[in-house]
Amino acid sequence: MSYAENPIKRRQSTQIKVGNVLIGGDAPIAVQSMTNTKTTDVEATVAQIQAIAKAGADLVRVSVPTMEAAEAFKLIKQQSPIPLVADIHFDYRIALKVAEYGVDCLRINPGNIGREDRIRSVVEAARDKNIPIRIGVNGGSLEADLQEKYGEPTPEALVESAMRHVDILDRLNFDQFKVSVKASDVFLAVGAYRLLAKQIKQPLHLGITEAGGARAGAVKSAIGLGMLLSEGIGDTLRISLAADPVEEVKVGFDILKSLRIRSRGINFIACPSCSRQEFDVIKTMNELEQRLEDVVDPMTVSVIGCVVNGPGEALISDLGVAGANRMSGFYLKGQRQKLRIDNNNVAEQLEAQVRLYLEEQKRLIEIKQLD
Repeated sequence: MSYAENPIKRRQSTQIKVGNVLIGGDAPIAVQSMTNTKTTDVEATVAQIQAIAKAGADLVRVSVPTMEAAEAFKLIKQQSPIPLVADIHFDYRIALKVAEYGVDCLRINPGNIGREDRIRSVVEAARDKNIPIRIGVNGGSLEADLQEKYGEPTPEALVESAMRHVDILDRLNFDQFKVSVKASDVFLAVGAYRLLAKQIKQPLHLGITEAGGARAGAVKSAIGLGMLLSEGIGDTLRISLAADPVEEVKVGFDILKSLRIRSRGINFIACPSCSRQEFDVIKTMNELEQRLEDVVDPMTVSVIGCVVNGPGEALISDLGVAGANRMSGFYLKGQRQKLRIDNNNVAEQLEAQVRLYLEEQKRLIEIKQLD
């Protein structure tokens, strides 16, 4: 097998539709985040959703804890550029209200909303309006009897909890749902998802819950989700960081990009730098990431500070720089160009070349379409 091929064989799941986004089956793995504004603050929540959408998120989840928040959700939904998932606990009336207001998905555990008639009313509203449901189990909020049975959260406990909710939907003949079994411990979450993947056909929503701050949470999520995704498990994901939700989206795409599952924006290949570097690689990378964060087209750019690895990395890049004394080499599609890059302002010059490349690619596509 060539290393250019992706060796991951994806688990075959059924497919559901959240707004205009397909989840499961052969659809791209969807990236989502969650707002952390007060939902009753419509202006702030809409602004955050727009920022999350601009970062590339396919979906965004909004907590709706009260009927006042449900009324605000109506206004938020009207202004959202991407599908919205309403996060609801216990109160079935809120679920019915946001269903009336056009929610694209309900994150609600059927077993937690009371009597059978209440569960049935929510499921029927979802069925009538083609709204899927996400069952979300969390290692920190397992049912008391499961805590007593297993002594502590275990993969088996999480899956048993999830299957209780799945069984309710099965009994009501509702199959448009996805499931998550999140935990803050990597091995607990991974073990639970592996078990669940063998028991149901519905899409799985991945996440390491309450993963931590921006750096530690990104690392923990990359390890846990990377293990599952490399095994073909997962149809949508959320990176749970104590950070700006936009960072969750960026980390999500970085994880998918590193596994060659889904590409968005620039894949930078950059050396960690050493005494051989002919320009400041770290400073250059910081500038480039800021200058080019608006680029959504998938491409690879290598930024290597010396000639030891620079030419080799450039061979597998769309654009590349290989450090040299005063003026560094510039590569396009693996070919060395006459253009030389001044080491005093590499970021500015490389940004210009990236944008020229994108314009040329756009022009070629337009010519092809005319043909």
